[in-house]
Amino acid sequence: MQKIILASQSPRRKQLLQWAEIDFEVQVSQADESFPAYMPVEEVPIFIALNKAKAVQQKNSNAIILAADTVVVLHNEIINKPVDREDAIRILRSLSGNQHRVITGVVLLHNQEEISFADITYVTFHHLTDEQIFFYVDKYKPYDKAGAYAIQEWIGVTGIKAINGDFYNVMGLPVSRVVQQINKLQLQEF
Repeated sequence: MQKIILASQSPRRKQLLQWAEIDFEVQVSQADESFPAYMPVEEVPIFIALNKAKAVQQKNSNAIILAADTVVVLHNEIINKPVDREDAIRILRSLSGNQHRVITGVVLLHNQEEISFADITYVTFHHLTDEQIFFYVDKYKPYDKAGAYAIQEWIGVTGIKAINGDFYNVMGLPVSRVVQQINKLQLQEF
């Protein structure tokens, strides 16, 4: 088995790989997460994930490096992580009653080989009351989450009307697709 390194500090990505019983270690990438302003939103998460993967690969030349980045897109605009309580409330109000896209870009690097893809999931929220939004923000403090929410928390259980696509993609990693790609890379070794 080839050594697998997750280039991410996301506890959700770590949890998903553990659920899939993938043997891996974590090395946090310090890569720059900025991107060109002109870049189409669908390409942004792959661009950022590739930068993360390359930064970790420099120190681990023979391992399989897995990196991912997730963006929330509403009306073709990327919704970042909230900077504070007021920003989280503003973001959730904008998502309320609307459909948005969650795009996770994934990059796997092994020696000279690169596999990259993006997975898109469509999420529609019910209309949320201010009381629901305040409760969620104050109790769960979603400041480290793109779109100011986590689908596996209270707001996802009570506030999501519909989801079209991979649930785990919304958590931060389309894990079944990742496992398939890791298996392909490992089979090529033999």
